[in-house]
Amino acid sequence: MIRELSILIPTFNQICIPLVESLASQASQTEGLDYEIIVADDGSTLPDSMKANERINTIEHCRYIIRPQNEGRAAIRNILAQTACHEWLLFLDSDVTITHADFLRTYLNTKDGAKVIYGGIAIGGETGQWNSNLRYRYEKSCEANHVAGHRSQHPYQSFRTTNFLVQRDVMLTCPFDSHIKSYGYEDVLFGKELQRQDIHIIHLDNQATYLDYEGNEEFVNKTEESMRTLSAFANQLEGYSRLLGFSEKIRALHLSAIVRCVFNSMKTLWRRNLCGKTPSLFIFKLYKTGYFISIHRYR
Repeated sequence: MIRELSILIPTFNQICIPLVESLASQASQTEGLDYEIIVADDGSTLPDSMKANERINTIEHCRYIIRPQNEGRAAIRNILAQTACHEWLLFLDSDVTITHADFLRTYLNTKDGAKVIYGGIAIGGETGQWNSNLRYRYEKSCEANHVAGHRSQHPYQSFRTTNFLVQRDVMLTCPFDSHIKSYGYEDVLFGKELQRQDIHIIHLDNQATYLDYEGNEEFVNKTEESMRTLSAFANQLEGYSRLLGFSEKIRALHLSAIVRCVFNSMKTLWRRNLCGKTPSLFIFKLYKTGYFISIHRYR
């Protein structure tokens, strides 16, 4: 059983008190566990969330640190790993909820010998409440891919930063690529580097749960940003992105110009659908593909 654990939570404009309290409760009830919980604010712009998170410092074994400017999703995780004191690190996104009473114990009792363990995500929330939310509909459509049995078929490509346990020495010798400052794909490159260094990763069904989802326009904006990241790091991500591979096939068939033309003519209409009350997942796929091909410059 793992006896030393640093729980690390990067956050941006998110109030983390409920998440920290639930983790602290489980950790404090685990006999013989030496633990700390560190929340790193990555240059938040909402004073109210920062003020609320200051209460983290009053919870035993917990710290709230503030970075003066946004470092990016990759760099802030590297900073947290360097700041941590213990041998094992548990990274969690700040917008998840822990719904399993044995969440920590499941990780701590892992005996496989792996140095990286990904617990996965669960898609919570009532369909009636979230049916008009694009992020919710997209995640629900991919729900079957989130189970450990499916993820284990492609263990490195299926890795996400949302909820994973890792040995600290792995993070120090195999950090996230801090060149990625924008949203998206830092987890994919991390998985690729783990595979390159032959660092074993296992997948468990020990999910952290999403219960809240950003609005449709924000999700579309984040998707566009991730497509720009994919374009900028296309060379490093070759073989690790289905969309990149598909776009190469489109290029080989000399259809890129047609796709760009269709996308430019339909972009406004498609975006209106995606940001509206009845977003279509089919249109989302078209928009995402068209957006990427319209911005990417092939080498």
